[in-house]
Amino acid sequence: MGVRIALCQCDIAWEQPARNLARLEPMVAAADADVVLLPELFATGFTLAPAGVAEGDDGAVVTALRRWAARYGKAFAGSVAVAEGGRFFNRMYFVKPSGECVHYDKRHLFTPGGEARNYAPGSCRTVVGYGGVRFLLLVCYDLRFPVWSRCRGDYDAILCCASWPAPRREAWRTLLRARAIENQCYVAGVNRVGEDPSARYAGDSALVDFKGRTMAEADDREQIFTAVFDVDALAAFREKFPAWRDADDFRIQM
Repeated sequence: MGVRIALCQCDIAWEQPARNLARLEPMVAAADADVVLLPELFATGFTLAPAGVAEGDDGAVVTALRRWAARYGKAFAGSVAVAEGGRFFNRMYFVKPSGECVHYDKRHLFTPGGEARNYAPGSCRTVVGYGGVRFLLLVCYDLRFPVWSRCRGDYDAILCCASWPAPRREAWRTLLRARAIENQCYVAGVNRVGEDPSARYAGDSALVDFKGRTMAEADDREQIFTAVFDVDALAAFREKFPAWRDADDFRIQM
């Protein structure tokens, strides 16, 4: 049993949601995949002024994701600046063709860049099932925190959307593989390309298997590429090499 994952590595027009959605639709429509993963804040870029672009759960960006999912018969995932209860969240959505919409609020906000001054952190992990695969949702900086993303037998793959600057590209590439190896899971990590007012982005999006092997990887150009996450192969590997049985028990204090 397998699910085909597509990573949509793209440039993002700064704080122009309508323009970005118009550019993205033909790209994602052509993707031969069951799940399409978009970068962090794919409709606006990594803005630290969410008040000017944030929307609610029924806003234009999430409505577009729902429309695409229904029209093209694929699930879509990516993060959006959301306003809720007087606060702003960097919220990752997973939208299914059925219309079901699950979300995860980024837990680890990038304090060195000022994100924590403008967004509120999430308080719980989100695992969503689709096509027989259980996906843990992560956003960018979350990737640096292995305790938060530790597999407890509750997921098969990580979906991570990011706006990861080029100067730290080797950390991004290494962490994707580290999370795959230590959790014996697949990892899909999509990053953007291009520039915004504060950073340059090198892409390096990748699909990694449960042994840390690269299944597919991008360079610094816009592109969509895919790989299949095979849960039967994953289950066989976890049974043959059951490192998870020796994992340390722990509890996260919120």
